Amino acid sequence: MSGTARRRLRRNLPTDQAARLLTDGEIELEGRLRDASNTTLRAFVTLDNVSARCVYKPISGERPLWDFPDGTLAGREVAAYEVSRAIGWDLVPPTVMRDGPLGLGACQIWVDEVTDEAAQRVGFVRADSLPDGWLTIAAAQDDDGEAYLLAHADDPVLARMALFDAVVNNADRKGGHVLPDRNGALWGIDHGVCFHVEAKLRTVLWGWIGRPVPDSDLAALVDLRRDLAEALGQRLCQLLAAEEIDATMARVDRLVAAGVFPAPRPGWPAVPWPPV
Repeated sequence: MSGTARRRLRRNLPTDQAARLLTDGEIELEGRLRDASNTTLRAFVTLDNVSARCVYKPISGERPLWDFPDGTLAGREVAAYEVSRAIGWDLVPPTVMRDGPLGLGACQIWVDEVTDEAAQRVGFVRADSLPDGWLTIAAAQDDDGEAYLLAHADDPVLARMALFDAVVNNADRKGGHVLPDRNGALWGIDHGVCFHVEAKLRTVLWGWIGRPVPDSDLAALVDLRRDLAEALGQRLCQLLAAEEIDATMARVDRLVAAGVFPAPRPGWPAVPWPPV
């Protein structure tokens, strides 16, 4: 695309600038991400001669699900960002709800993922090559009978992501939804199936089950609970049903009261499929 050659893309924009760019910038579609189950488009967004890549997920392209109300997935994507921003952990890229070429939808800053094996923090590894400090979730075999482990690093950012997922009730934390960027940060993406009122947590980040939540993270959860009852809750009212916000507050209350990382719920698949 000739416009791409002339365009100087900005990366690592400050959060406020990224949010304004996403909200007010002009969207130019680049292409569709075909691996996604819902319509997911990569695009450029430009404002005041500043351009960045983004992911645009129009509500009109959402595939109906049996357990989530139709047309609500984009709002859940934005709500996950609002919770991440409120708790101060910066786990979700800036995400806004806005009108676009295919109508109203979620628009999120693109993460330039580092695909180098050394940068990965979660996935399948050979059973005889588990990196030092990694935590094992499940054993597996490939088609040739080779033994593998589903595992992840014992990383404090991943641990916070596990707590975040428990708060938002993430039903689909695959390994491929954890993206390391060029600056060493880890980002969580694809939060369209979060905030259900029923317990639906499915994740590959189970390595800390029963461990005490660090005091600083526990304090952040306490502050988040207060914010959910005040300003954050008001913002989420535009994105979620009232009972979903109430259920989120209840999950935070349980996490704080327990003071430990949660365990899978009996009778519900603990790990999404595929896991990565």
